[in-house]
Amino acid sequence: MSTATIAKPQAKQPGKGGRRMSLPVLLLVIAGVLVLTSIVRIITGADGITSVGQMSTALQLAVPIGLAGLGGLWAERAGVVNIGLEGMMILGTWFGAWAGYQWGPWTGVVFGIIGGALGAVLHAIATVTFNVNHIVSGVALNILALGTTRYLSKFTFANAPQGSTKQSPPIDSLGEFSIPGLSDWLNTLNEKHWFLVSDIAGLLGGLVTDLSPLTVIAVAMIPATWWVLWRTSFGLRLRSCGENPVAAESLGVNVYKYKYIAVIISGGFAGLGGAFLSIVASNVYLDGQTAGRGYIGLAAMIFGNWMPGGLALGAGLFGYTDSLNLRGGTVNVHALILLLAILLVFGAAYQAWKKKYVPAVITVVIAALMFVWYASTNEVPRQLVTATPYIVTLLVLSLSAQKLRMPKADGLPYRKGQGK
Repeated sequence: MSTATIAKPQAKQPGKGGRRMSLPVLLLVIAGVLVLTSIVRIITGADGITSVGQMSTALQLAVPIGLAGLGGLWAERAGVVNIGLEGMMILGTWFGAWAGYQWGPWTGVVFGIIGGALGAVLHAIATVTFNVNHIVSGVALNILALGTTRYLSKFTFANAPQGSTKQSPPIDSLGEFSIPGLSDWLNTLNEKHWFLVSDIAGLLGGLVTDLSPLTVIAVAMIPATWWVLWRTSFGLRLRSCGENPVAAESLGVNVYKYKYIAVIISGGFAGLGGAFLSIVASNVYLDGQTAGRGYIGLAAMIFGNWMPGGLALGAGLFGYTDSLNLRGGTVNVHALILLLAILLVFGAAYQAWKKKYVPAVITVVIAALMFVWYASTNEVPRQLVTATPYIVTLLVLSLSAQKLRMPKADGLPYRKGQGK
């Protein structure tokens, strides 16, 4: 019997919400959202919602969220819930800054990965070896990481030039680059504010303008993760530990080893996301710098249904809403209220077509309230802009919860030989 048999039960069990959305349907949905966004931009005059600058900022903010989400994906595909992503990111920010200001930014990146991996080792020892509840272990790690970095900062950054107990000295930049010719051409198209064309140009322009080398590496990790986990025997064995560890053990898979590997890789990704925050996003370590991005990364992973592609979409969505806080937030969020109201109308029509009349009526009422809110105001409160990423996180999780399928053994206790 080969390890390929492990994958068969997973293939026969669709999600509770029905069939997974096919690629053509997904592309059609994305195209429809782009068209609606372009219409809203023209109606409201909020050209910033699809500008190159907005998209470039959104990409930068999406990277640490996506890296944290990838960390969660690796751990949970092996059956370990990783609530400790936030703590691992915190360790990544501190270790990255500590090494970065002394020995250069690339050394800081390496130390950021190591810092996150060290936190992951603690989580793996607690959950895999000692069978501690995964949630308890993750929360404890988050508290431990926060306290440890604050304590260490008193003896390192406080005595360094331009440092303090809550901030590291400045770190040299990794540099930025734009793709010659293409970046300028897309920026020119975007500034013409043509229907749909300029919006697509703004989206693509943000992907090729003012890029950090670490951004390119982070984006490349998404297809790399998919290939390793779904196209290699190593990935098959690792995923089998998250689906049915007893069956995997019966076929000769060392479940403990694969869980340890997955959790340590998970911590490395989270640590890399933390290093990105302290080295690329702000070039200094700041106390509280992660601002809950580890949790949002976990939400992006759940939104993506434990798949790299969906995770990337979730990270992009949360990164975009986070970027509104930096670029014309009150005006742009006001325009997005209209977009959300229109999307709710389409959602209500879909629910009615599915003969779900009560949810359809509720959705229509909410859409009407959104229209009234938009029509009666010119801007939204600044506090709402700041809270937008977290509101979107809650909305997305609540709306997509019925169509999710986590690995079957995710978070369940396992002991070697328990199937005998």
